[in-house]
Amino acid sequence: MNQLQPATKRNKAFYNPLTFNESIIESIKEIKGKDIVMIDLRELHDRPTDFFIICSGDSNTQIKAIAENIYKTIKDFKGEIPFSIEGKDQSTWILLDYFSTVVHVFHPEVRDFYELEELWSDGLVTEYESSRI
Repeated sequence: MNQLQPATKRNKAFYNPLTFNESIIESIKEIKGKDIVMIDLRELHDRPTDFFIICSGDSNTQIKAIAENIYKTIKDFKGEIPFSIEGKDQSTWILLDYFSTVVHVFHPEVRDFYELEELWSDGLVTEYESSRI
């Protein structure tokens, strides 16, 4: 993939958040992302989004590859690109904002420092790998 692009509008008629999130999780697994967690925040009053998907990569190169694979998978199969992408230059924490789902791809030390799973532990947590929670 050449370059991550800015957002376009989502076709709400075809959007199913669970299959959308499953596509993201499968794209993380393809690049051997670790400690994959999805937090369903929909029942929380002051939530920033509906879902967080959090994972880790062992190196900056792997973190960037995971983020690029998510981008490519969702663009190719769902026709969506993120509203915002943050952290691509440093590649220690890349955030892909798909409005109702925000994906966090972390270096393990950065993930330990920010403790997003602890911060949003009131949400419904689904673990997909040997998770950090």
